[in-house]
Formats: sequence, C-alpha cells, structure tokens
Amino acid sequence: MVRATPASYGRAVTSTPCRAFGIGLAALAALTACTSAPSPSTPGASVTAEPTASSSPSPSVTPSAASCVDTAYAALSPEQRAGQLVMVALQAGSSSASLKPTIEGSHVGNMLYLGGWTSGKADVTATSGLLQQMATPDATGGIGLLVAADQEGGVVQQLKGDFTGIPSALTQGTWDPAHLRSSAKGWGAELKAAGVNLNLSPVADVVPTEIGKANGPIGRWDRQFGSDPAAVGRSVTAFTQGMADAGVQTSVKHFPGIGRIRGNTDFASEGVDDPVMTATDAYLQPFVDGWTAGAGLVMMSSARYPQLDADNPAMFSPAIIDGMLRQHLGFRGVVITDDINAEAVRAVPLADRATRFLGSGGDILLTGNTPTAPQIVAAISSTALSDPTFGAKVETSVKRVLTLKTSMGLVPGCSAA
Repeated sequence: MVRATPASYGRAVTSTPCRAFGIGLAALAALTACTSAPSPSTPGASVTAEPTASSSPSPSVTPSAASCVDTAYAALSPEQRAGQLVMVALQAGSSSASLKPTIEGSHVGNMLYLGGWTSGKADVTATSGLLQQMATPDATGGIGLLVAADQEGGVVQQLKGDFTGIPSALTQGTWDPAHLRSSAKGWGAELKAAGVNLNLSPVADVVPTEIGKANGPIGRWDRQFGSDPAAVGRSVTAFTQGMADAGVQTSVKHFPGIGRIRGNTDFASEGVDDPVMTATDAYLQPFVDGWTAGAGLVMMSSARYPQLDADNPAMFSPAIIDGMLRQHLGFRGVVITDDINAEAVRAVPLADRATRFLGSGGDILLTGNTPTAPQIVAAISSTALSDPTFGAKVETSVKRVLTLKTSMGLVPGCSAA
C-alpha cells in the first residue's frame, strides 16, 4: 500500500483559505431500459502540472458554533452518532412512512431521492417536510436530515415531473460560466423549495476525447463537462456557485476521478482502474475548484488507482482519502461514498465496507439498499465502542457532519454566523 504523507507527494501544500453520484447509474440503467492545467494528449500521458491545492474552509463555523457542535455531539447516543454517518435512499413512488423505521429505529440522519421521481414538486415538497418531521430528539437528536437528490442533468436527473429539465453536463460545459451559474441557481431554487438541501453534483470527472463514449460511467452518458481540466473546473465552479446562490449544498464527484476507466463500477469489478492517476494529475484540479467554490462534500469513487494505492479501491484507501484528499489537497469537508453496494466493492462484507471507509477518513456511507441501514449503523456503533482508535475517527466524522449541518441550519441552537 502507498503510505501517504504530504512529503510523499513531492511538495508541501500551500493552503490559501478561500471560499455524491455513481448510484445514479444504477438508476440510469433502469431508466434507459424501461488556474489552468494542461490536458494530457493521451490517457497515459505524463502530467507535470500539479493541481493547485486549496485548504477548504467550507463549511465554516465560528468558534461559538464549533462549541455548539461539540455540545450537540455529546448529547447523541452511540447509535445516533452512527446514524449521522449513513444516507439511505427513498425510491420513487415510496411514501415517507417507509423510511420511518430507518430514521426513528436506526437513527439514520440522511436520505436521497432515487429511482426517477416523476410525481413533481408538490409531492417531493410534502415528502421532504414529512421526513424532516421524523428527525425528532429521540430519532436523530433533533438534528435535521440531509435531503439529497442527484440532479446533474441529462439522463441523470432523479427529480422530474414539473421540475425543470436540465441539459446534460456536456451541453452545460459549452455555456459561458455566468450563464451556467445563473441556470444552476434556478435549478437549485426548485430543489430548495422542495425541501432538498443537497445536490449530489456536479461531476468533476474529466473524460479524455480519445476515450469518450468508451468511458462506461461518465462519457457514455455525456455526464462530463468536457475533456480539458481547466474548462471542466470552470464549469464545476459555476454549477457549484449557482447551487450555493440558491441555498443548496453540493458534492463534487467521483474523487479522484473516473473519466479514464472503461468499466462501470456499479456493475463491474473489472476494467475499473485508472493506471496513470497520480497525486499531481491535472485531472484533480476540477475537484479542488469545486470545493474552493463552496462544495461541502466530496464523493469517493469505488475504482482503483494503483499508483496511489496498490491494494485498495479509493473509498477504502487511507492513502487517497486521508493522505491525498485531506493532507495534500487540503479538503476539510465531508467525504461521502459512492453507493457502497456497487459491484466493484461488493465482495467486501457489508460491515467491513462501513468500517474500512470510516477508518480511511471518510464520513458518510451512502446505501441505495435501505434495508441494510440497521446493519451498517450497528457495525459503526459497536466497533466505535470496542476500538478506541476507530471510535476517535467516528467522533471526528460525526463532528464534520454536524459542522456541515450547522452551516445549513440543521442543528437546533447552532448557527454558522
């Protein structure tokens, strides 16, 4: 395994403070069936330009807010703490009541609309409201839910009906950044009004032109903004800023990038590696641009990057999460998985998926298979109690999530201002 330290990446990061989604492909299969860095000229090109690292201050809170986060954390039970680190799916056509046992019984603190909701704004608004009402002191410690959707545009748009149709990212990438930001603000305003406070977008993956449609998870579906890292970074920035203008949080994905793989990690465990990705790859820059623009979350891929970690997929890699993402590139926000039921990681026992991700420096486990939530919560809470080192990582992760939620007004009595 690559043991990551800042020194192992060639230089210290100069941090200058400045101001979650493969699961959509699983849904997509069902739907379709019923500042500047050079771009490599080839997928295996050597990239000498290093991405410009930026320490991520978002979500940011005042010292008093940080103290409030500590107080909120202390008031949670071990199971409630574990529940803050899990996100479950509500499938299209399901009622909010179907998540009641998961939120109230397993204390899960985050959810995702999934499956292609065509019922429209009124139904989603009502559902979001009912779900937030379930976030009671007994269920989540009174801490509000992250209510997420996967609204990239094109074929990956989980909320439809009378929600505005969003063009593909490949189309968005041809727009002037000011126009994209304005458009994203409009799309975000619809989400905000419907009670959706997190968009698991934008896609920061760069797909080389010579791979194009042969890239199974992104290029095949026009989910990328383009093939040039600098241009993709500008689009990622504009999309993120527009969502923020509307009051919607975002997650850049799928770190450290799946634009050069061939297989789709949702459905395959072969052909899901990027053999040329390094810690100085220009393809990392759009991710940095995303959190610099305000994205509070980064979604990990389940692909493999042998030059970064020869032994683990990205979501289980301390070298990639703690070493590269946090130490080298300076991200201080919340790290979320791609769907932990993806074929690329399914050989790992479910409980181990949870503990390995959190042990590697991650924060929120996303499962599209909601009935697995009790097992995930139990694995987190029991391991945290029996293993002090893991317990300390859980505490750090829960406080990261609470810091994010404080910045979003979801922690009673806490304010980011």
